[in-house]
Amino acid sequence: MTQYASISKEGLWTNNVALVQILGLCPLLAVSSTVINGLGLGLATLLTLVLSNVIVSALRHHIKPEIRIPIFVLIIASIVTAIELAMNAFFYDLFKVLGIFIPLIVTNCAIIARAEAFASKNPVMPSLIDGLMMGLGFTFILVLLGGMREVLGQGTLMSHAHLMFGDAARWMIVTVIDDYRGFLLAMLPPGAFIGLGLIIAIRNILHEHANKKSAPQVSFQASKAT
Repeated sequence: MTQYASISKEGLWTNNVALVQILGLCPLLAVSSTVINGLGLGLATLLTLVLSNVIVSALRHHIKPEIRIPIFVLIIASIVTAIELAMNAFFYDLFKVLGIFIPLIVTNCAIIARAEAFASKNPVMPSLIDGLMMGLGFTFILVLLGGMREVLGQGTLMSHAHLMFGDAARWMIVTVIDDYRGFLLAMLPPGAFIGLGLIIAIRNILHEHANKKSAPQVSFQASKAT
């Protein structure tokens, strides 16, 4: 397996931020009430991960170990501030919905963890791929959980699509269940917690099944070699 394929597998599956590292749960549980909310926060987090990884990697030889953590936080805070201002300018309605959780990206442990564990020790291109895949893995879970909660809570998908894609995107709204009265628990943070738990359980079952499936092949090759 090539280096980039290994990094991609780590970010999307083996070491997924939300499902394995269990980091960034505060915005994950609070914001993922709809697909659009999850997508908006996920893309902002993804962009922060990519840019912070690239900048930290590019400056890694110039940052003294004694002050590396404050420097990482300063870099991340600068990126998040720029993203916050851009969202305020171009996606104001979505910015109002996401609220405090945009600036709180600075405190997301996953971002500073990737800067410390990977970007500060690797060249720019692998660090970029690491940030991209970690961000995609986190965004996918946000969108998946948001879709589950939106269908169960409102009976729709892609509601408020115009907040991200403009008024022309109102056709994207899909009514999954007609005349649906809603399920309040799915829209509340406890519903998000339950939904995330189910997703983690399914991921663990699939991962364990894949490991068991590959185990006989490894033992067969070992016995054949002997």
